[in-house]
Amino acid sequence: MAYQGILNVANPENLVGLILGAAVVFLFSGLAINAVTRAAGAIVFEVRRQFRDIPGIMEGTTKPEYGKVVDICTKDSLRELATPGLLAVLAPIAVGFGLGVGALGAYLAGAIATGVLMAILLANSGGAWDNAKKMVEDGAWGGKGSPAHEATIIGDTVGDPFKDTAGPSINPLIKVMNLVSLLIAPAIVSFSLGTSANPAVRYTIAIVAALIIVVAVVISKRRGISVGGDEAAAAEQAPAGKAA
Repeated sequence: MAYQGILNVANPENLVGLILGAAVVFLFSGLAINAVTRAAGAIVFEVRRQFRDIPGIMEGTTKPEYGKVVDICTKDSLRELATPGLLAVLAPIAVGFGLGVGALGAYLAGAIATGVLMAILLANSGGAWDNAKKMVEDGAWGGKGSPAHEATIIGDTVGDPFKDTAGPSINPLIKVMNLVSLLIAPAIVSFSLGTSANPAVRYTIAIVAALIIVVAVVISKRRGISVGGDEAAAAEQAPAGKAA
């Protein structure tokens, strides 16, 4: 009888869990797109540095430093995975221990429903932008070098992380959140109901998980400002200014 109506969406806690589940999908997608932007930006600055500092690359007399670019790809891919991974693992813990097992079920329902729609949106929009660029390059709307071609290049640049990164990654996001929820559900029920109920432990676990997510997102945002921002652009333009 204690579980009767526990998944009632009219319950404010369950409604909050449903909204949080939908919101996490958008946050995760944004983190994935920003991760691609930062990694690609770091590679662009490294390639420009090599063109500027290593003479003979364009003429073919000197080989570029391929290892540094590969190293950036490897390190950035591992570092950028940290924040979305923490979000996928700790968000169900924060919701489950903080709001209860009913809210956790609603959280998963919101994440699954929103995640499916978001994945379809990202895959279709990214593919459409990519195909638009190919169509213009085949001669439509003025062909290569036209304003339409320049616009489709921008669209394709945005579409690639949509269809290749953010969209496909929602599937493992849902799987990880469901797996974590299944593992922690007995503990949530144990700390919430019966003689072993311990609200202090529940809320402590939820607060710690939420704080870790907030700190990880803040660090990720600060990293985005330092890489590919005004400082990097100023550093890139400094040698040209001195030479002039």
